[in-house]
Amino acid sequence: KLLNSKFKLNISDPELEKHAATLGADCAFFIKNEATFAEGIGNVFTPIKIHLAGYQLYLIKPDVFVSTKDAFAYITPSKPEFDLHETMMLPVSKWKDRMVNDFEKSVFKQFPQIGEIKDTLYEEGALYASMSGSGSSVFGIFPADMTLPEIAVPKESFVFTAQL
Repeated sequence: KLLNSKFKLNISDPELEKHAATLGADCAFFIKNEATFAEGIGNVFTPIKIHLAGYQLYLIKPDVFVSTKDAFAYITPSKPEFDLHETMMLPVSKWKDRMVNDFEKSVFKQFPQIGEIKDTLYEEGALYASMSGSGSSVFGIFPADMTLPEIAVPKESFVFTAQL
């Protein structure tokens, strides 16, 4: 996207998505800056209407490398108990027991510190927390009116916070 803009190439988003997909199955997801439901191997997109304005995001990326190959090797996928499209339309406070990342079980077993970060986010008041993809980043969504806590994170972690 940067090169497209910098050199005024005028490549359309669909064409950029095709190019990005050659880098990795789920890379095309990052071309559009909008809420998107990704299916398949991360390459089939459906725009979704989700409003997180006013919430706050806390993102922690510990200095832990999770091999995507290993994450996929040890995952035990399960059929969601709840429809994810419906769950995303619920208030964020209802997501905790309905929206589950199947990678967490095996990744947390290999890297307990990642699971501890998720637990800490909930202990500190997150309405919803999850590992992002196959790891190792973990995010928490907090109420807008809450002062974000100072969370003790593992050494060398990257921390990012933002108003959504």
